[in-house]
Order: sequence, then C-alpha cells, then structure tokens
Amino acid sequence: MTKYIIVSGGVISGIGKGVIASSTGTLLKSLGLGVTAIKIDPYLNIDAGLMTPLDHGEVFVLNDGGEVDLDLGNYERFLDVELSKINNITTGKIYSEVIERERKGDYLGKTVQVVPHVTDAIQNWVERVAAMPLDQSDQKPDVCIIELGGTVGDIESAPFVEAMRQFQFRVGHDNFCLIHVSLVPVVGSVGEQKTKPTQMSIRDLRGAGLTPDLIACRSSKPLDDSVASKISMFCHVAPEQVLAVHDVSSVYHVPILLREHGVVDFFRRRLNLDALSIPDERRLAGEKLWEDWTRLAGSYEHLHETVTIAIVGKYTNLHDSYISVYKALEHASLAQKRKIQINWIDASDLEPETLKTNPIKYHESWQNVCSANGILVPGGFGSRGIEGMIMAAKWAREHKIPYLGICLGMQIAVIEFARNVCAMPDATSAEVDPDTKTPVVVYMPEISKTHLGGTMRLGLRATLFQPGTENSTVRKLYDNKSSVDERHRHRYEVNPVHVETFEEKGLKFIGRDETGERMEIVELDDHPYFVGAQYHPEYITRPLKPCPLFNGLILASIGKIDTL
Repeated sequence: MTKYIIVSGGVISGIGKGVIASSTGTLLKSLGLGVTAIKIDPYLNIDAGLMTPLDHGEVFVLNDGGEVDLDLGNYERFLDVELSKINNITTGKIYSEVIERERKGDYLGKTVQVVPHVTDAIQNWVERVAAMPLDQSDQKPDVCIIELGGTVGDIESAPFVEAMRQFQFRVGHDNFCLIHVSLVPVVGSVGEQKTKPTQMSIRDLRGAGLTPDLIACRSSKPLDDSVASKISMFCHVAPEQVLAVHDVSSVYHVPILLREHGVVDFFRRRLNLDALSIPDERRLAGEKLWEDWTRLAGSYEHLHETVTIAIVGKYTNLHDSYISVYKALEHASLAQKRKIQINWIDASDLEPETLKTNPIKYHESWQNVCSANGILVPGGFGSRGIEGMIMAAKWAREHKIPYLGICLGMQIAVIEFARNVCAMPDATSAEVDPDTKTPVVVYMPEISKTHLGGTMRLGLRATLFQPGTENSTVRKLYDNKSSVDERHRHRYEVNPVHVETFEEKGLKFIGRDETGERMEIVELDDHPYFVGAQYHPEYITRPLKPCPLFNGLILASIGKIDTL
C-alpha cells in the first residue's frame, strides 16, 4: 500500500511548503524508497501556462509538455525524477473532468455536488498518480507526497482539504501522514517569537477535520525551546512533533535539518516504513544519495571564490520568475567550486528612455552588466525590454564576454547579429513588430493564433548536432553526443530564410531539429562563449548533475572553458 504524506500550510502562502515537501521526499528516497509528488493548486486555471511569472513565479515545463507550477521543478531537482502533467492538480482540471463526466451522463441523473463528486474526483486523481510507475523499471512509488497549495482556510482550497479529510479514511491511518507548515513571526525590538498565528492555523486545520502529525515552524531564527513547548501544548501534539525549520544558508541544508530533528525515525514509526520491502540495490543507492547530498550541502559552506552572472530579463522584480535559471547557475557554479552572485537587471533599464527618466537606474544597470563575468538572457514574451536585451547581447559579443541566451535570449542574439554584423538595421522579431520588413524571428506556422493555452511547441524534443560540428564547444559540453533531448516552450523561431547569411558571417546553427529547418542551438565563431538555445536547458538541471550549457557559461566566466 502506498504511503501518503500531505503538506499543508497556514498563516501565509509562500512559506516554504514546496521545499519542505521536496526535502521530505529526499529523506525518504535516502532510505531506498520510491517517491513521487503531487502539487495541488486551488486556482481555476487549467494549468500555469497563461499566468504571468510576476504572479506565481516561473512556469515549469515537463517532458510531456505540461506547463505547471514551479514547485514541480523543486520536486524534480530534489528527487531526481521526471514527472508529468498529471502530477499537477488544479481546480480547473478537476471541475473540467467532473463537468465532462456530467455531460456524458456518468452520474446517472444525480445532482452533481462538491461533496461527493468533486472530492471523489480529487481522491481518484491522487490514487491514479500513486499507481503510475516512477521510471522504466515499472517500480510503483512507495510514498506519494502531496503539497496542498495556498493556506488552510482559503475558500479556493476547501474542496481539496475536504477531499484529504475523506482520503485519510480511504487509505487508513498507517498510510496517511500530515505535515502542517506554519509561520512563527519574530516581532518587536527584542525579537520575540509569536506562536498565536500557528495556534490559529492549527485550529482551522482541526476544524476542517485534519490533525497534524508534524508541525513545521518556519522562522527567521532557531525556535526557542519555550516557544516549541508552547506550540506543543496549545496545538495538542507531542514535543517531538514540533519541527523548528529556521532560515538556513541554502535549501540543500533543509533535508539535513529535518533529519537532525528525527523526522526519518518519526516516519518509520508513524507510517510503519520498516514493513516495506526495499531491495538492497535501492537501499545502497539511497545511502549513496545521502552521502552525496551531505557533501554538496557541506561544500556550499566552504566556497569563497565567486562568479558573477548578469541576468538581463523582463521579470527580474520577482526572482522566482527565473528560479530554474538561478538553480541551473547555482548547480553549475557549485560543480566548479564557486559561489554564484547574480546581478538582476530589468532589460528596460538598459534602454535610452531610462536614461531620460531615471539616469541613476540606467547607469547602475549598465554598471551591473559591465562588471559581470558573464551575461544570461532568459526566456520571455512580449516587446517590453527587447531593445535592452539586444544592447546587452551586443556588449557581450563585442567585448568577448561569455553569453548564454535561452529561448528568447537566443532570438535576441540572432537579432543583434543581424543588425550589427549582417547590415540588417531593421531586423527584429515578428513578435515585436508583426509588420516588420526584416523578420529574422517568425511565428511558427503550426501554432494556433486564436488559442493561447497549451498551444506552444512544448515538451521534450530532439536536437541534432549538424555535420562538421565535432569541434564545437557546445557539443563538447554534451560529451560529443550526436543529439540531445531538451524541453521546449516557444511560439517563435529563427527565420530559416536568413540562416545562410548568418552562417557566412560566423554565427553557426550547430543544432537543429529532425527536419533541419528549425534552429535549436547557435554558436558564434571567434568568441570564448556566445551561445543560444531555443530550448530551456534549465528545466532538467539537478544539484549533482548541472546542465551542460550552464556549465559552459560558468567555465567561460571563470576563464576555464579551454579545459574541455
């Protein structure tokens, strides 16, 4: 029987449920258990694809093309698994399924209600995910971790909370465990830790019919013993069920912190994990995973040299908009024994208009670009900030500064090259100006222009290295493979009409799709590292396995790209 661990949250959203859920999964995986994860998002959207990154952070893309919440990226990175769109449940998906069944007549004339029809649909969905094999070995998960988005007490999440209340009886006490994540704010000049918000949150949780097995108390500093005792007393749990999860230097320390609090032993007892049969091979793999993880977390503390990368983007006001990009840079820099320093730059601040309206911001932004060891232009949509990105790419090309362009960032590199090297001063993207006379980036013909949701070129697709690219830096980073599979998310592509002109001038399209017509990887001759990728390599980064393209950017930025 699969074990289910629910992670709920109280007081405020964005409290760290995703990291605690991922860290819990890492601990269980270190025992040799197979772990999968589900994120429940109570919003009415079918998926995250059409949400602004400034609202919910990055839209994460899965192998099957699912556009999902960024927490699924956390799960994949921590657990080193590949999830699918079914692992992300939204209110939109559930209601869509229930309404479709009602239209088919599946409910046999009954009045369709939130209870039991919607709550049953939620529980059935969870069980379907828990029955899906983890990998090619057909191994089914031993544990399914379910993160309940939002906060307990929200109107939107009420059907999911009720579904979990019912679910605990469906699967049985020994197979259901709940971690409630709450905030313990530090207030006043003396830094007093307040427990009342947690008490109220637990009261709401119990009022909904759920009892916490562990209370993870988030605070900016370690929890005082007296505060932990007070939470234990007033929330009706044993002292060992109160976890102090204070801010740490990196998320890689969170599993270690939980283990030190005895979480593994608690799960052994509460979920009777010792009754599960774990093959020796998986047990040994789990032990090695934990050794590697603790080494990674320890190495983070002993790094003194830094490498600075300027991220020139559209959504830099919310860093979670580029969380996978940040993690990919962090993983690559750790592999090269460096700490990553990010200069976050809004591309609009590099444009001449800002010089007139806010000259201080303009000069600060350019100072951050010029002082960086490398420049990265990530993905994005729309016309805002495009000219600023083009200027950053021009600086990188002309001054031999390592540059990595991802999706839109690759298109920016092509536009800049067309304008300033190929004598195409009007070159731009059809996304910016649909009526441009020189469209070097065009709308893909097969993409719908009437429906935006789920209609992009999405998911895992093959990129083939072209003949004669054996000495390419990018191909060396990919261990000289003939092709690579990477995740995509785009509507626009480089116009194949101009490719021959670009290549004659030194901008080589070394990677293309299976047809040879769609440009996937671009690399500039006579430059330390000027690379663009139409795909999103950051989506498959892992703490212990950094992305090749990000590894190349860091190597070039610290002057070691020639060591390949």
